Amino acid sequence: MPPGHWLWGHLTERTNNPLGLYLNARQQLGDVVRYRMGHIFVEQLTHPTHVKHVLADNCARYSKGTVFDKTRPLVGNGLLTSEGSFWKRQRRLAQPAFHKERIASLSGMMTDTLTETLQGWEAAASAGQPLPMVQELMRLTLTVAVRALFSAEVREHAHTMGEAFTRALAITNERIISPLPYLPALYRLPTPKNRAFLRDVATLDSIVLDIIRQRRTADETNDLLGMLMASRDADTGESMDDTQLRDEVMTLVLAGHETTAAGLAWTFHLLDQNPEVAATLKEEVDTVLGGRTPTVEDLPRLRYAACVFEEAMRLYPPIWAIPRVPLEDDVVDGYLIPKGDIVILVPYVTHRHPEFWPEPERFEPTRFLPENSQERPRWAYLPFGGGQRQCVGNAFSMMEAQFTLAMVAQRFTLRGVPGVPVVPEPLVTLRPRGPMPMVPVWHPRAPQVRSA
Repeated sequence: MPPGHWLWGHLTERTNNPLGLYLNARQQLGDVVRYRMGHIFVEQLTHPTHVKHVLADNCARYSKGTVFDKTRPLVGNGLLTSEGSFWKRQRRLAQPAFHKERIASLSGMMTDTLTETLQGWEAAASAGQPLPMVQELMRLTLTVAVRALFSAEVREHAHTMGEAFTRALAITNERIISPLPYLPALYRLPTPKNRAFLRDVATLDSIVLDIIRQRRTADETNDLLGMLMASRDADTGESMDDTQLRDEVMTLVLAGHETTAAGLAWTFHLLDQNPEVAATLKEEVDTVLGGRTPTVEDLPRLRYAACVFEEAMRLYPPIWAIPRVPLEDDVVDGYLIPKGDIVILVPYVTHRHPEFWPEPERFEPTRFLPENSQERPRWAYLPFGGGQRQCVGNAFSMMEAQFTLAMVAQRFTLRGVPGVPVVPEPLVTLRPRGPMPMVPVWHPRAPQVRSA
Protein backbone atom coordinates (compact mmCIF):
# COMPACT_ATOMS: atom_id res chain seq x y z
CA MET A 1 0.00 0.00 0.00
CA PRO A 2 1.48 3.41 -0.95
CA PRO A 3 1.72 5.93 1.90
CA GLY A 4 -1.13 8.41 2.12
CA HIS A 5 -2.65 11.04 4.39
CA TRP A 6 -3.12 9.80 7.97
CA LEU A 7 -6.89 10.50 7.80
CA TRP A 8 -7.95 10.69 4.16
CA GLY A 9 -5.54 8.14 2.75
CA HIS A 10 -5.45 8.66 -1.03
CA LEU A 11 -8.88 10.27 -1.33
CA THR A 12 -7.42 13.65 -2.30
CA GLU A 13 -5.28 12.15 -5.10
CA ARG A 14 -8.26 10.09 -6.29
CA THR A 15 -10.37 13.25 -6.48
CA ASN A 16 -7.76 15.55 -8.06
CA ASN A 17 -5.78 13.25 -10.37
CA PRO A 18 -7.05 9.66 -10.51
CA LEU A 19 -5.31 8.89 -13.80
CA GLY A 20 -1.93 9.91 -12.42
CA LEU A 21 -2.54 8.08 -9.15
CA TYR A 22 -3.43 4.77 -10.78
CA LEU A 23 -0.78 4.94 -13.51
CA ASN A 24 2.05 5.89 -11.15
CA ALA A 25 1.01 3.22 -8.65
CA ARG A 26 1.27 0.46 -11.25
CA GLN A 27 4.63 1.75 -12.47
CA GLN A 28 6.07 1.96 -8.95
CA LEU A 29 4.32 -0.88 -7.10
CA GLY A 30 3.13 -3.40 -9.69
CA ASP A 31 -0.12 -4.87 -10.92
CA VAL A 32 -1.87 -5.19 -7.54
CA VAL A 33 -2.03 -2.06 -5.38
CA ARG A 34 -4.11 -1.46 -2.24
CA TYR A 35 -5.22 2.03 -1.25
CA ARG A 36 -7.16 3.53 1.60
CA MET A 37 -9.74 6.14 0.58
CA GLY A 38 -10.94 7.52 3.91
CA HIS A 39 -12.52 4.51 5.63
CA ILE A 40 -12.76 2.48 2.38
CA PHE A 41 -10.10 0.15 1.03
CA VAL A 42 -9.57 -0.15 -2.73
CA GLU A 43 -7.62 -2.78 -4.68
CA GLN A 44 -6.32 -1.77 -8.11
CA LEU A 45 -5.86 -4.67 -10.56
CA THR A 46 -4.30 -3.94 -13.95
CA HIS A 47 -2.78 -7.14 -15.40
CA PRO A 48 -4.92 -8.78 -18.12
CA THR A 49 -5.10 -12.06 -16.16
CA HIS A 50 -6.45 -10.15 -13.15
CA VAL A 51 -9.03 -8.38 -15.32
CA LYS A 52 -10.17 -11.71 -16.73
CA HIS A 53 -10.37 -13.17 -13.22
CA VAL A 54 -12.82 -10.48 -12.10
CA LEU A 55 -14.89 -9.89 -15.26
CA ALA A 56 -15.09 -13.43 -16.61
CA ASP A 57 -13.76 -16.35 -14.57
CA ASN A 58 -15.19 -15.23 -11.21
CA CYS A 59 -17.77 -12.63 -12.19
CA ALA A 60 -20.43 -14.22 -9.96
CA ARG A 61 -18.32 -13.31 -6.92
CA TYR A 62 -18.50 -9.59 -7.70
CA SER A 63 -21.24 -6.97 -7.80
CA LYS A 64 -21.08 -3.63 -9.58
CA GLY A 65 -21.17 -1.68 -6.32
CA THR A 66 -22.94 1.53 -5.38
CA VAL A 67 -21.24 3.91 -7.82
CA PHE A 68 -23.67 2.82 -10.56
CA ASP A 69 -26.57 3.54 -8.22
CA LYS A 70 -25.86 7.23 -8.75
CA THR A 71 -26.92 6.83 -12.40
CA ARG A 72 -30.15 5.05 -11.45
CA PRO A 73 -32.27 8.22 -11.07
CA LEU A 74 -31.61 8.90 -14.77
CA VAL A 75 -31.42 5.47 -16.43
CA GLY A 76 -33.45 3.38 -13.98
CA ASN A 77 -32.86 -0.35 -13.66
CA GLY A 78 -31.50 -0.96 -17.16
CA LEU A 79 -28.54 -2.99 -18.39
CA LEU A 80 -26.08 -0.53 -16.88
CA THR A 81 -27.36 -0.73 -13.31
CA SER A 82 -29.26 -4.02 -12.93
CA GLU A 83 -27.69 -7.24 -11.67
CA GLY A 84 -28.38 -10.93 -11.13
CA SER A 85 -31.24 -12.78 -12.77
CA PHE A 86 -33.06 -9.57 -13.75
CA TRP A 87 -29.99 -8.34 -15.66
CA LYS A 88 -29.61 -11.72 -17.40
CA ARG A 89 -33.23 -11.57 -18.54
CA GLN A 90 -32.87 -8.00 -19.80
CA ARG A 91 -29.66 -8.88 -21.63
CA ARG A 92 -31.37 -11.79 -23.39
CA LEU A 93 -34.21 -9.53 -24.43
CA ALA A 94 -31.95 -6.71 -25.65
CA GLN A 95 -29.32 -8.80 -27.44
CA PRO A 96 -31.35 -9.53 -30.63
CA ALA A 97 -31.72 -5.79 -31.32
CA PHE A 98 -27.94 -5.57 -31.75
CA HIS A 99 -27.40 -8.46 -34.14
CA LYS A 100 -25.12 -7.56 -37.03
CA GLU A 101 -27.89 -7.45 -39.62
CA ARG A 102 -30.10 -5.18 -37.54
CA ILE A 103 -27.26 -2.78 -36.77
CA ALA A 104 -26.46 -2.70 -40.49
CA SER A 105 -30.02 -1.55 -41.20
CA LEU A 106 -29.26 1.67 -39.30
CA SER A 107 -26.30 2.62 -41.49
CA GLY A 108 -28.27 4.90 -43.81
CA MET A 109 -29.65 6.84 -40.87
CA MET A 110 -26.11 7.29 -39.54
CA THR A 111 -24.67 8.65 -42.78
CA ASP A 112 -27.70 10.93 -43.31
CA THR A 113 -27.19 12.38 -39.82
CA LEU A 114 -23.49 12.83 -40.50
CA THR A 115 -24.27 14.65 -43.73
CA GLU A 116 -26.50 17.08 -41.83
CA THR A 117 -23.79 17.62 -39.22
CA LEU A 118 -21.09 18.28 -41.80
CA GLN A 119 -23.35 20.80 -43.50
CA GLY A 120 -23.32 22.70 -40.23
CA TRP A 121 -19.51 22.71 -40.26
CA GLU A 122 -19.24 24.32 -43.71
CA ALA A 123 -19.70 27.89 -42.51
CA ALA A 124 -16.99 27.47 -39.86
CA ALA A 125 -14.65 25.97 -42.47
CA SER A 126 -15.26 28.81 -44.90
CA ALA A 127 -14.67 31.43 -42.19
CA GLY A 128 -11.77 29.63 -40.52
CA GLN A 129 -13.67 29.65 -37.23
CA PRO A 130 -13.26 27.00 -34.51
CA LEU A 131 -16.06 24.68 -33.47
CA PRO A 132 -16.54 23.37 -29.91
CA MET A 133 -15.74 19.84 -30.99
CA VAL A 134 -16.78 18.03 -27.81
CA GLN A 135 -20.25 19.57 -27.96
CA GLU A 136 -20.49 18.98 -31.73
CA LEU A 137 -19.71 15.30 -31.34
CA MET A 138 -22.01 14.91 -28.33
CA ARG A 139 -24.82 16.45 -30.39
CA LEU A 140 -24.04 14.18 -33.34
CA THR A 141 -23.96 10.94 -31.37
CA LEU A 142 -26.99 11.88 -29.28
CA THR A 143 -28.97 12.52 -32.47
CA VAL A 144 -27.84 9.18 -33.90
CA ALA A 145 -28.79 7.36 -30.69
CA VAL A 146 -32.25 8.94 -30.51
CA ARG A 147 -32.95 8.35 -34.20
CA ALA A 148 -31.83 4.73 -33.89
CA LEU A 149 -34.32 4.24 -31.07
CA PHE A 150 -37.25 6.25 -32.47
CA SER A 151 -37.17 6.38 -36.24
CA ALA A 152 -40.73 7.65 -36.67
CA GLU A 153 -41.22 10.09 -33.79
CA VAL A 154 -37.73 11.56 -33.51
CA ARG A 155 -38.24 14.74 -35.55
CA GLU A 156 -40.87 16.04 -33.18
CA HIS A 157 -39.02 15.28 -29.94
CA ALA A 158 -35.29 15.08 -30.73
CA HIS A 159 -34.36 18.62 -29.62
CA THR A 160 -36.39 18.50 -26.40
CA MET A 161 -35.03 15.06 -25.51
CA GLY A 162 -31.46 16.07 -26.30
CA GLU A 163 -31.56 19.21 -24.17
CA ALA A 164 -33.20 17.47 -21.20
CA PHE A 165 -30.88 14.47 -21.35
CA THR A 166 -27.75 16.63 -21.62
CA ARG A 167 -28.70 18.68 -18.55
CA ALA A 168 -29.67 15.61 -16.51
CA LEU A 169 -26.44 13.85 -17.48
CA ALA A 170 -24.34 16.83 -16.35
CA ILE A 171 -25.87 16.59 -12.87
CA THR A 172 -25.42 12.80 -12.88
CA ASN A 173 -21.72 13.32 -13.65
CA GLU A 174 -21.40 15.63 -10.65
CA ARG A 175 -23.05 13.07 -8.40
CA ILE A 176 -20.77 10.26 -9.56
CA ILE A 177 -17.52 12.10 -8.90
CA SER A 178 -18.76 13.42 -5.55
CA PRO A 179 -17.13 11.67 -2.57
CA LEU A 180 -20.52 11.60 -0.82
CA PRO A 181 -22.07 8.12 -0.59
CA TYR A 182 -25.19 7.18 -2.50
CA LEU A 183 -28.08 8.37 -0.36
CA PRO A 184 -31.35 8.63 -2.32
CA ALA A 185 -32.76 11.03 0.25
CA LEU A 186 -30.10 13.59 -0.73
CA TYR A 187 -31.43 13.62 -4.30
CA ARG A 188 -34.96 14.36 -3.06
CA LEU A 189 -33.96 17.53 -1.20
CA PRO A 190 -35.53 20.61 -2.90
CA THR A 191 -32.23 22.12 -4.05
CA PRO A 192 -32.16 24.00 -7.39
CA LYS A 193 -30.10 21.24 -9.06
CA ASN A 194 -32.32 18.46 -7.75
CA ARG A 195 -35.45 20.28 -8.92
CA ALA A 196 -33.92 20.89 -12.35
CA PHE A 197 -32.87 17.24 -12.59
CA LEU A 198 -36.34 15.98 -11.67
CA ARG A 199 -37.95 18.32 -14.23
CA ASP A 200 -35.70 17.01 -17.01
CA VAL A 201 -36.26 13.38 -16.06
CA ALA A 202 -40.00 14.00 -15.99
CA THR A 203 -39.77 15.49 -19.50
CA LEU A 204 -37.87 12.45 -20.76
CA ASP A 205 -40.30 10.04 -19.08
CA SER A 206 -43.29 11.82 -20.56
CA ILE A 207 -41.91 11.65 -24.11
CA VAL A 208 -40.54 8.10 -23.96
CA LEU A 209 -43.53 6.54 -22.20
CA ASP A 210 -45.94 8.30 -24.57
CA ILE A 211 -44.05 6.90 -27.57
CA ILE A 212 -44.05 3.41 -26.02
CA ARG A 213 -47.81 3.57 -25.40
CA GLN A 214 -48.41 4.67 -28.99
CA ARG A 215 -46.26 1.83 -30.27
CA ARG A 216 -48.32 -0.73 -28.37
CA THR A 217 -51.16 -0.16 -30.84
CA ALA A 218 -49.09 0.56 -33.96
CA ASP A 219 -47.51 -1.63 -36.60
CA GLU A 220 -44.03 -2.96 -35.86
CA THR A 221 -41.28 -0.42 -36.58
CA ASN A 222 -37.76 -1.43 -37.59
CA ASP A 223 -35.90 0.74 -35.09
CA LEU A 224 -34.27 -0.25 -31.81
CA LEU A 225 -37.40 0.47 -29.76
CA GLY A 226 -39.46 -1.70 -32.10
CA MET A 227 -36.91 -4.48 -31.82
CA LEU A 228 -36.87 -4.27 -28.03
CA MET A 229 -40.68 -4.35 -27.90
CA ALA A 230 -40.83 -7.38 -30.21
CA SER A 231 -38.23 -9.37 -28.27
CA ARG A 232 -39.47 -12.33 -26.22
CA ASP A 233 -37.70 -14.25 -23.47
CA ALA A 234 -36.82 -17.68 -24.87
CA ASP A 235 -37.59 -19.35 -21.52
CA THR A 236 -40.85 -17.64 -20.54
CA GLY A 237 -42.13 -15.94 -23.68
CA GLU A 238 -42.41 -12.66 -21.74
CA SER A 239 -41.56 -9.24 -23.15
CA MET A 240 -40.49 -6.00 -21.45
CA ASP A 241 -43.15 -3.89 -19.76
CA ASP A 242 -43.29 -0.11 -20.24
CA THR A 243 -41.03 0.66 -17.26
CA GLN A 244 -38.37 -1.80 -18.40
CA LEU A 245 -38.51 -0.39 -21.93
CA ARG A 246 -38.15 3.15 -20.56
CA ASP A 247 -35.10 2.14 -18.52
CA GLU A 248 -33.40 0.40 -21.45
CA VAL A 249 -34.12 3.38 -23.72
CA MET A 250 -32.46 5.76 -21.25
CA THR A 251 -29.54 3.37 -20.80
CA LEU A 252 -29.01 3.07 -24.55
CA VAL A 253 -29.20 6.84 -25.03
CA LEU A 254 -26.50 7.26 -22.37
CA ALA A 255 -24.26 4.41 -23.53
CA GLY A 256 -24.94 5.07 -27.21
CA HIS A 257 -23.74 8.64 -27.33
CA GLU A 258 -21.49 9.56 -24.38
CA THR A 259 -18.82 6.91 -24.96
CA THR A 260 -18.71 7.22 -28.75
CA ALA A 261 -18.51 11.02 -28.63
CA ALA A 262 -15.67 10.89 -26.11
CA GLY A 263 -13.78 8.36 -28.24
CA LEU A 264 -14.23 10.44 -31.38
CA ALA A 265 -13.12 13.64 -29.62
CA TRP A 266 -9.85 11.99 -28.60
CA THR A 267 -9.45 10.52 -32.08
CA PHE A 268 -9.64 13.92 -33.77
CA HIS A 269 -7.24 15.40 -31.22
CA LEU A 270 -4.74 12.59 -31.83
CA LEU A 271 -5.09 12.92 -35.62
CA ASP A 272 -4.31 16.63 -35.27
CA GLN A 273 -1.19 15.74 -33.27
CA ASN A 274 -0.13 13.01 -35.73
CA PRO A 275 -0.56 14.34 -39.31
CA GLU A 276 1.12 11.29 -40.84
CA VAL A 277 -1.64 9.10 -39.40
CA ALA A 278 -4.27 11.53 -40.70
CA ALA A 279 -2.69 11.36 -44.17
CA THR A 280 -2.77 7.55 -44.17
CA LEU A 281 -6.41 7.60 -43.06
CA LYS A 282 -7.37 10.01 -45.86
CA GLU A 283 -5.52 7.90 -48.42
CA GLU A 284 -7.51 4.83 -47.37
CA VAL A 285 -10.80 6.74 -47.44
CA ASP A 286 -10.14 8.20 -50.89
CA THR A 287 -9.08 4.81 -52.27
CA VAL A 288 -12.05 2.92 -50.88
CA LEU A 289 -14.79 5.50 -51.38
CA GLY A 290 -13.62 7.75 -54.22
CA GLY A 291 -15.68 10.63 -52.83
CA ARG A 292 -18.96 8.79 -52.33
CA THR A 293 -20.85 8.26 -49.06
CA PRO A 294 -19.77 5.09 -47.25
CA THR A 295 -22.10 2.14 -46.82
CA VAL A 296 -22.02 -0.79 -44.44
CA GLU A 297 -20.42 -2.91 -47.18
CA ASP A 298 -17.40 -0.57 -47.14
CA LEU A 299 -16.60 -1.09 -43.47
CA PRO A 300 -14.32 -4.15 -43.88
CA ARG A 301 -12.21 -2.16 -46.36
CA LEU A 302 -12.01 0.87 -44.06
CA ARG A 303 -9.78 -1.17 -41.78
CA TYR A 304 -7.28 1.60 -41.01
CA ALA A 305 -10.15 3.86 -39.93
CA ALA A 306 -11.19 1.19 -37.44
CA CYS A 307 -7.59 0.89 -36.23
CA VAL A 308 -7.36 4.66 -35.70
CA PHE A 309 -10.45 4.63 -33.48
CA GLU A 310 -9.30 1.52 -31.61
CA GLU A 311 -5.90 3.06 -30.91
CA ALA A 312 -7.51 6.29 -29.69
CA MET A 313 -9.64 4.23 -27.31
CA ARG A 314 -6.50 2.46 -26.13
CA LEU A 315 -4.87 5.73 -25.08
CA TYR A 316 -8.09 7.36 -23.88
CA PRO A 317 -10.65 4.63 -23.17
CA PRO A 318 -14.08 6.22 -22.65
CA ILE A 319 -14.77 3.61 -19.96
CA TRP A 320 -11.53 4.40 -18.16
CA ALA A 321 -12.26 2.60 -14.86
CA ILE A 322 -14.50 -0.35 -13.93
CA PRO A 323 -15.43 -0.79 -10.26
CA ARG A 324 -16.52 -4.06 -8.67
CA VAL A 325 -17.21 -5.18 -5.09
CA PRO A 326 -16.36 -8.75 -3.97
CA LEU A 327 -19.34 -10.52 -2.41
CA GLU A 328 -16.96 -12.86 -0.58
CA ASP A 329 -13.25 -13.02 0.09
CA ASP A 330 -11.29 -13.72 -3.07
CA VAL A 331 -7.66 -14.34 -3.96
CA VAL A 332 -6.11 -12.78 -7.08
CA ASP A 333 -2.60 -13.88 -8.01
CA GLY A 334 -1.90 -14.74 -4.38
CA TYR A 335 -3.31 -11.48 -2.98
CA LEU A 336 -6.30 -11.52 -0.65
CA ILE A 337 -9.20 -9.33 -1.82
CA PRO A 338 -11.45 -8.93 1.25
CA LYS A 339 -15.22 -9.02 0.95
CA GLY A 340 -16.69 -5.53 0.74
CA ASP A 341 -13.58 -3.75 -0.51
CA ILE A 342 -13.76 -1.93 -3.85
CA VAL A 343 -11.87 -3.51 -6.73
CA ILE A 344 -10.94 -1.03 -9.45
CA LEU A 345 -9.99 -2.23 -12.93
CA VAL A 346 -8.39 0.61 -14.87
CA PRO A 347 -8.36 0.20 -18.68
CA TYR A 348 -6.45 3.51 -18.89
CA VAL A 349 -3.58 1.77 -17.08
CA THR A 350 -3.98 -1.74 -18.54
CA HIS A 351 -3.87 -0.18 -22.03
CA ARG A 352 -0.44 1.22 -21.16
CA HIS A 353 1.01 -1.94 -19.64
CA PRO A 354 4.53 -2.13 -21.15
CA GLU A 355 4.47 -5.93 -21.18
CA PHE A 356 1.77 -5.82 -23.88
CA TRP A 357 2.08 -2.36 -25.43
CA PRO A 358 5.56 -1.31 -26.64
CA GLU A 359 6.00 2.47 -26.49
CA PRO A 360 2.65 2.71 -24.74
CA GLU A 361 2.26 6.49 -25.04
CA ARG A 362 2.79 6.45 -28.81
CA PHE A 363 -0.25 6.79 -31.10
CA GLU A 364 0.23 3.89 -33.52
CA PRO A 365 -2.97 2.53 -35.14
CA THR A 366 -1.17 -0.34 -36.90
CA ARG A 367 -1.03 -2.10 -33.52
CA PHE A 368 -4.57 -3.22 -34.32
CA LEU A 369 -3.95 -4.72 -37.74
CA PRO A 370 -4.58 -8.49 -37.52
CA GLU A 371 -0.95 -9.39 -38.16
CA ASN A 372 0.16 -7.18 -35.24
CA SER A 373 -2.44 -8.15 -32.65
CA GLN A 374 -2.69 -11.94 -32.82
CA GLU A 375 -0.26 -12.54 -29.94
CA ARG A 376 -1.73 -9.90 -27.65
CA PRO A 377 -3.85 -11.22 -24.75
CA ARG A 378 -7.56 -10.62 -25.22
CA TRP A 379 -7.84 -8.92 -21.82
CA ALA A 380 -5.06 -6.41 -22.46
CA TYR A 381 -7.63 -4.27 -24.31
CA LEU A 382 -11.15 -3.63 -23.06
CA PRO A 383 -12.61 -0.34 -24.33
CA PHE A 384 -16.12 -1.83 -24.15
CA GLY A 385 -15.61 -3.76 -20.93
CA GLY A 386 -15.54 -7.53 -21.04
CA GLY A 387 -17.15 -10.76 -19.99
CA GLN A 388 -20.91 -11.12 -19.66
CA ARG A 389 -21.33 -7.38 -19.22
CA GLN A 390 -19.43 -6.27 -22.29
CA CYS A 391 -21.22 -3.35 -23.93
CA VAL A 392 -24.09 -4.67 -26.03
CA GLY A 393 -23.71 -1.77 -28.49
CA ASN A 394 -20.02 -2.12 -29.38
CA ALA A 395 -20.72 -2.94 -33.05
CA PHE A 396 -23.06 0.08 -33.24
CA SER A 397 -20.32 2.32 -31.84
CA MET A 398 -17.63 0.99 -34.17
CA MET A 399 -19.82 1.45 -37.25
CA GLU A 400 -20.67 5.02 -36.24
CA ALA A 401 -17.00 5.80 -35.61
CA GLN A 402 -15.81 4.42 -38.95
CA PHE A 403 -18.49 6.37 -40.82
CA THR A 404 -17.62 9.56 -38.92
CA LEU A 405 -13.88 9.29 -39.53
CA ALA A 406 -14.39 8.49 -43.21
CA MET A 407 -16.86 11.28 -43.94
CA VAL A 408 -14.88 13.89 -42.02
CA ALA A 409 -11.61 12.80 -43.69
CA GLN A 410 -13.23 13.22 -47.11
CA ARG A 411 -13.92 16.88 -46.43
CA PHE A 412 -11.92 18.36 -43.58
CA THR A 413 -8.79 18.36 -41.52
CA LEU A 414 -9.67 19.29 -37.93
CA ARG A 415 -6.98 21.50 -36.42
CA GLY A 416 -6.67 22.41 -32.77
CA VAL A 417 -6.44 26.02 -31.66
CA PRO A 418 -2.86 26.98 -30.68
CA GLY A 419 -2.43 27.69 -27.00
CA VAL A 420 -5.57 25.79 -25.96
CA PRO A 421 -4.47 22.71 -23.99
CA VAL A 422 -6.34 19.42 -24.31
CA VAL A 423 -6.36 17.55 -21.01
CA PRO A 424 -8.37 14.53 -19.86
CA GLU A 425 -11.38 14.89 -17.59
CA PRO A 426 -12.22 11.53 -15.96
CA LEU A 427 -15.95 11.75 -15.27
CA VAL A 428 -18.45 9.01 -16.17
CA THR A 429 -16.39 8.78 -19.33
CA LEU A 430 -12.89 9.99 -20.09
CA ARG A 431 -13.31 13.02 -22.32
CA PRO A 432 -11.39 16.23 -22.99
CA ARG A 433 -11.98 18.97 -20.46
CA GLY A 434 -13.88 21.90 -21.92
CA PRO A 435 -15.13 22.37 -25.49
CA MET A 436 -11.85 21.41 -27.28
CA PRO A 437 -12.16 24.00 -30.09
CA MET A 438 -11.02 22.80 -33.51
CA VAL A 439 -11.09 24.51 -36.91
CA PRO A 440 -12.43 22.45 -39.84
CA VAL A 441 -10.14 23.13 -42.81
CA TRP A 442 -11.46 22.25 -46.26
CA HIS A 443 -9.52 19.69 -48.27
CA PRO A 444 -8.78 20.71 -51.87
CA ARG A 445 -11.53 19.36 -54.10
CA ALA A 446 -13.45 18.14 -51.03
CA PRO A 447 -16.96 16.88 -51.87
CA GLN A 448 -19.57 19.44 -50.90
CA VAL A 449 -22.16 18.12 -48.50
CA ARG A 450 -24.66 20.83 -49.34
CA SER A 451 -27.46 19.61 -51.56
CA ALA A 452 -27.52 21.01 -55.08
